[in-house]
Amino acid sequence: MSYYTDYEKALEIGRPPNIRELFPNSRALLVSGKVIDRAMLAKGKAMTIAANGRSHIVIRGTLRAAQRANAAVIIEIARSEGGVKAYCPTNFWNMARQVDAVCNELGITVPVAIHADHYGIKKEADLADARVEIPSIFEAGITSIAIDASHMLDDQNLLASVDLARYVPSWAGFETEVGEIKGKFGLSSLEEALFLIQGLNAHDVFPDWIALNNGTTHGIEASDQGIKVELTAEIHEGLSKYGLSGAQHGTSGNSSERLRAIAADTKTTKANVATALQMISWGLEVNDYGNAILDEQGNFIKVQGEGMSEELWAEITVYAQGQGWKGGDYKKLNIIFENKIMGQPKGIRERMTRRVEDFVFTLLTEVFNAGDTAHYAVQEILRAGSYDVGSKTGRIEAQEDWTVEDIRQRAALMDTDKGPEGDFDD
Repeated sequence: MSYYTDYEKALEIGRPPNIRELFPNSRALLVSGKVIDRAMLAKGKAMTIAANGRSHIVIRGTLRAAQRANAAVIIEIARSEGGVKAYCPTNFWNMARQVDAVCNELGITVPVAIHADHYGIKKEADLADARVEIPSIFEAGITSIAIDASHMLDDQNLLASVDLARYVPSWAGFETEVGEIKGKFGLSSLEEALFLIQGLNAHDVFPDWIALNNGTTHGIEASDQGIKVELTAEIHEGLSKYGLSGAQHGTSGNSSERLRAIAADTKTTKANVATALQMISWGLEVNDYGNAILDEQGNFIKVQGEGMSEELWAEITVYAQGQGWKGGDYKKLNIIFENKIMGQPKGIRERMTRRVEDFVFTLLTEVFNAGDTAHYAVQEILRAGSYDVGSKTGRIEAQEDWTVEDIRQRAALMDTDKGPEGDFDD
């Protein structure tokens, strides 16, 4: 039976209720994040891109690459980027609409999940807003979420995650995080990961992914420290009975060799790529794994005839200099200049999109081993006969052993290193 015959069946049953309600006449196969995870597991030693769709150009380029590679993918935005204090034009409430529109325009037939990444909870007072906002983003077409309370102490992280899991539909992809992403500082441990996952399990929360602080950073990777593959594999193995896959954050700036190792030697199925896609779309000079190359003064280097127009790049750099912005601060330019980027001639927008497409295609097919995973995702839907493919595990831990008091006592006995204080948001 052909893929397109199966795709038609998957369209009928595989789109979650919020997607069907929002886009009743759509032919875009927007699916739960669970479906994407299961597709990578079915292929084996594969992870797919979770592309940070901080601009419309990045969304278009990623979806074109996914179709070309016949790969199931994820489009995401983090709360710091696309929440109520957004610095990106793409946000939690318009991302699904953009993806659906592009899929229908371009005839994209691969499965795509819409992920709210790093839904950050930094203090207990944040929970009240989250209880209102999380339902609203699912109403807007989100199909997967990362509840990230890793900024708080371990007991607070667990209790916040249990609380907010009630507001996530049971069919949706669910990611949890232990250890705030801080590079070489405050590396995650198996003890911390087990505490979080066992506590969630006892309260009938069964995450699809866990994100770790495994040595990488968000934004521009300035050193060769990168992802610690052995640490990641050790923690994944220690969590194996709970059915966890890995979510790799801070992928930009890590070499292709290291990323291949993450796909081959760990249980990672989701790899976040953000900063690299921004830089590539703009036409900046990058190395072979998408990290921007700086000149001797620490400034970005624009490639003539690539990405945005030279005139617009000149305007952007003058604006950034006026704000005192350098390096990673350039991310703040996304929301300010999106309309000017989209107002450029079609040929320039096309070369920006093509640059993203080519980079993502190479990642999917030559680094992540995600090529031809669309078929596996569709088969997962058909096997389940539903948009809800279920959890990979059930209750293992006894809830009576994980009361609020138990959780606090257990956390107090753990010897952990959270690293330095500071702003480590995306």
